[in-house]
Amino acid sequence: MNRFDQKLAAPLRSAPRIQTLQVNLGRVCNLACKHCHVESSPARDGDQENMSAPTAEKILAWLARYPQVRTVDLTGGSPEMNPNFRRIVAECHRLGRRVIDRCNPTILLHDEPSFAWVPSFLAEHRVEVVASLPCYLEENVNAQRGRGAYNASIEGLLRLNAVGYGVDPALRLNLVYNPTGPRLPPAQDALAEDYHRELRQRFGLVFNELWTITNMPITRWRAALERGGTLDGYLDLLDTTYNPASVERLMCRSQVHVDSQGALHDCDFNFATGLPMPGFETQRLWDIELSEAQGRPIATADHCLGCTAGAGSSCGGAIVP
Repeated sequence: MNRFDQKLAAPLRSAPRIQTLQVNLGRVCNLACKHCHVESSPARDGDQENMSAPTAEKILAWLARYPQVRTVDLTGGSPEMNPNFRRIVAECHRLGRRVIDRCNPTILLHDEPSFAWVPSFLAEHRVEVVASLPCYLEENVNAQRGRGAYNASIEGLLRLNAVGYGVDPALRLNLVYNPTGPRLPPAQDALAEDYHRELRQRFGLVFNELWTITNMPITRWRAALERGGTLDGYLDLLDTTYNPASVERLMCRSQVHVDSQGALHDCDFNFATGLPMPGFETQRLWDIELSEAQGRPIATADHCLGCTAGAGSSCGGAIVP
């Protein structure tokens, strides 16, 4: 039994209603961040790691069958780098779904090919943008994401502001913070005040909400912790700060995750560690009925403690008030 399961009063299961389909379009990205749980990079552009057009169409057909799945959460890598991104967004918008793009804002400055089309395209389709900015200080961002990442991120966010994001109530721009060291995020509301103040004063940059997300002790981040001799201490921190009030609100309980090949997982972290959805190891999204995913057992491991430590953590930030 893993350390997370030892904390639970009963085995973890999904909710009776699934509201979100999280779609990982692939591992290709213009960055190779130290904390990236899917280990994305520019080199990971092969067909076996990035979504094809036939797979995208099968996912869209499945979505059309289930209007009760109201939210489509697009992630990667940099999802905009997948050639099917625009087709997926446009069709989900046509179907009346809420669409989230987990955007690395430096991609908006990327050349060859250019991604200058992204801000206006997202605005046209009323996509909610969740943009990663792990700190409002340049030194911390560049240390985690590489030299120049901070200035590129700020410029990308300003381009989103320019088309109405963070300004127009219909165009939501939320930022994501994650710690640069082996610690939990600070209080989300207090940190949000700092972000709003600093980014507005320095750049005139505005946004809606700040979401704090705990780094999971997996893949690249786990390797960094091992090299620094802090893995055991970090796992102990997650263990000792376990918050039982977070369990009911865990994102895995209300979503289905599908990867670039159509395979099923409970969340993006389980995808990154190779944990399939229990009972559906050989099936693809389009092989199942939505009802089969409701009330299902959820695969767990030690890294799940990251979502239940402190104020809890999800793709929507802290989950315990």
